[in-house]
Amino acid sequence: MMTRLAVPVSFEFFPPNTPVGSEKLKSVVSELAAVGPEFFSVTFGAGGSTRDKTLATVSDIAALGQEAAPHLSCIGSTRAGISEILATYRAQKIRRIVALRGDLPSGMASYGDFRYASELVEFIRTERDGSFHVEVACYPEVHPQSDDSHADLKHFKTKVDAGADGAITQYFYNADAYFHFVDAARAAGIEVPIVPGVMPIANFTQLKRFSDMCGAEIPRWLAKRLAAYGDDVESIREFAADVVANLCRRLIEGGAPALHFYTLNRAKATLSVIERMG
Repeated sequence: MMTRLAVPVSFEFFPPNTPVGSEKLKSVVSELAAVGPEFFSVTFGAGGSTRDKTLATVSDIAALGQEAAPHLSCIGSTRAGISEILATYRAQKIRRIVALRGDLPSGMASYGDFRYASELVEFIRTERDGSFHVEVACYPEVHPQSDDSHADLKHFKTKVDAGADGAITQYFYNADAYFHFVDAARAAGIEVPIVPGVMPIANFTQLKRFSDMCGAEIPRWLAKRLAAYGDDVESIREFAADVVANLCRRLIEGGAPALHFYTLNRAKATLSVIERMG
């Protein structure tokens, strides 16, 4: 029987682009469901670029008896469009939403009706107060577009004050970054649960590319160890699973209320981490 952790867990997916990908994802959901997750979140392209795929993926997850939490991105979205999406999710009995600003797509000149995630959270509360549990994003290592950590924390507080129920962090590999961030948030009067985001490592090249885009730091010692394995994929996976499992154990011991895994639509790397934690 699969390990069940001492804290709640959740898993994040992106909407598959093909019917084959959709069928594969159903299998991944079934594998990860053995852990007893609180919910599965599904990403959403800026301006609604994956809106239909997000809804289809959410419906597939719900059909498997699991709770789904669709992402909403405010960049490029209109109030009427978001209102329609909220009505659809409400009709689908969706109870959770992850509200994000998102990135302005290449070639898009306008932000739309919402410029910041706090405005989207406020709109959700105005339109559907009490209908959804709303999560927002936060950044222990500072958002790559923020001027400094104080400005970043101020933006986070604005989202919470607008009505967010909780937050999920960008992934990181330095537990102290999370603990210092939580301490700073509490000192600023932010009391909502702050759930650490965890990225299992299956492919170092891919991880490095993601980290360069989102500003997540790969510690030098970790990068050098991973690079030393070269093309030895199995050794990378074994070593990385131990590292991430140790990180998760430290987070739980330090008081993290839950863990949110970025799965990249795969089960193996995430399950390897969870098995080691047991």
